[in-house]
Amino acid sequence: MKLKTNFSQLISFLLLLLSFAILYAQPSGGPYGPAQLNYELPKISGKIIFVSPNGDENNSGENLENPTTLKSAIDKINSGDAIILRGGIYRTGNLIFNQKIIMQPYKDEHPILKGTFVAENWENLGNGLWVTKWEYLFPSKPDSWWRRNREGKITAQHKFNNDMVFVDGLFLQSAGWEGEVDENSFFIDYEDKNVYIGIDPTNKLIEITAFNVALIRTTKNVNGKISDKKGPEIHGITFTQYAYRAIEIEGTEPEGLANPADFGKDVVGTTFKNCTISYCSRVAAYIRGDNLIIKNCMISDTSTEGLYVLSSSNVLLEKNIFRRNNIEQITGYYPAAVKIFNQTYRVTCNDNLVIEHPFSNGIWYDVGNVDGVFTNNWIQDVGFVNTKVNENQVWPSQNGFFFEISQRAICTGNVFVNCDHAILVLNSSDVKIYQNTFVNSMAVMGRDARSAQGDHFGWHPSTGPDVDERINHVFVNNLLTADENFHRPLFLAWQSEKLCGKLSDSQLKEFDNNVYVRKNSDEKNPIIWWGPSQNEKCFSSYSNLESFKKQNPNFEKSGIDLTNYNGPLFKNSILGNYQLIEKFPYAKNASELPKEISKYFNHKNNFVGAFEPIE
Repeated sequence: MKLKTNFSQLISFLLLLLSFAILYAQPSGGPYGPAQLNYELPKISGKIIFVSPNGDENNSGENLENPTTLKSAIDKINSGDAIILRGGIYRTGNLIFNQKIIMQPYKDEHPILKGTFVAENWENLGNGLWVTKWEYLFPSKPDSWWRRNREGKITAQHKFNNDMVFVDGLFLQSAGWEGEVDENSFFIDYEDKNVYIGIDPTNKLIEITAFNVALIRTTKNVNGKISDKKGPEIHGITFTQYAYRAIEIEGTEPEGLANPADFGKDVVGTTFKNCTISYCSRVAAYIRGDNLIIKNCMISDTSTEGLYVLSSSNVLLEKNIFRRNNIEQITGYYPAAVKIFNQTYRVTCNDNLVIEHPFSNGIWYDVGNVDGVFTNNWIQDVGFVNTKVNENQVWPSQNGFFFEISQRAICTGNVFVNCDHAILVLNSSDVKIYQNTFVNSMAVMGRDARSAQGDHFGWHPSTGPDVDERINHVFVNNLLTADENFHRPLFLAWQSEKLCGKLSDSQLKEFDNNVYVRKNSDEKNPIIWWGPSQNEKCFSSYSNLESFKKQNPNFEKSGIDLTNYNGPLFKNSILGNYQLIEKFPYAKNASELPKEISKYFNHKNNFVGAFEPIE
């Protein structure tokens, strides 16, 4: 037994070393998301409390043979205690605590917290519908800023309700009335508390939401205790099927430009590892507080946002999978798989997998963020690449990495595949973009006249650079490629017509050593759209770098463009292997990296794109 333990510790140590090595590379290729582990009991100063789905609330839970309920454990825990969950399904929620605790499985068992109850009493109406009474309903309305006059024809009001129905685990879409219900949808009559489905429930597991949230780590007094201001550590647990959200970590949110010393301190040090959060009607988790770590988790099948990080500093999101946000296809809510919102400082997104988001943004740093780090991520299938590009505006759009009304970010070593916008830097300053690989995905940098005066969202623009401060971006050593079916520009520097004649200097400070590769020659969709330009429209398009350099001699002095190119490039694009091969003639058309970038991208040789060329 001791030999096995030592071997396990050795493997863990080697994996730890590997994780540090990956930090200085490109997308690792995995493993991403939760790993099935065998958890040892934590060594803590507090109590260990055992719980099970069939536990007795009258038990103390202090020994394995007599577990208590999860609710009873949450009510009695103190700072430094640990809750050990036996495997199985816990149909529970609205659990509130304010102490630092550890929550983890017992050994290799699989605890699942579900926010649904099983619906068993159905009446067959004889017209293709079945109905049941349901007492746990969550009617809701769109937020006040949602523009019904613009979006009401596209998004029905019933989609803003937070109830969900599942048939044998399959998520059903909501319908507006009984006549719209089919085997893949449901309707709720809120006045009579009736739920209608269009599939025979016989011998099927029908689950309907019954809890609004799984866990709330409150800042208030609760269970006779004062908050210890320390975040929980949660490992290896699945949260699913909750109305609104599964997790909430409370904290202060400034409304306007504020000092980071004044927020993020209510709950510090929250950690999630190897957890899964899925099928929340709105958001998987709202999390606030400094020193947050979310690692090897899966966030999937959410609606308006997946993970929502607010007003926090020193945050790490690493080796997570974020997939399938906005599964209800709500419009006008500007969804994102990850929203990093309202004056976060030093948030690092490293080596994550962001996939399957046709109706959602990927990772969005939104308003007032400072010193973001976006490294080694694999971003694929965000939005659609076959829609027409609008030269008059860049938003709304679906963006893999979105940095808005914020300042200072490093974006390096990432791979973007089949994204509407791989990158959108909007109304921001000092964003440095080096060594990324773009496959059928536009890189976009833009600014408009949006300011703190009269903005639809009030104070938001006041937290970032003002209109004339949206400058100093760097775009260097990137590889931008397109196959024969991609008919869009590869790079777009956009400026609103309202700024024509007001801002004549470029947003970019450096723009060089990038390589553009197209398998076709598309005069209608040149490789670069550029603004501001010295013409009536303040906007120009360029089908090749030669014409671009003549008009913009300070940029792309060492840039290369290849059209109708079918020579060596990637190791195997059909299999999704976008590692550059040495036979590509311009693989090393790159400048030396500055120290502030090379510490994230530590390679001996200079090359373009995210991957060091191989033979």
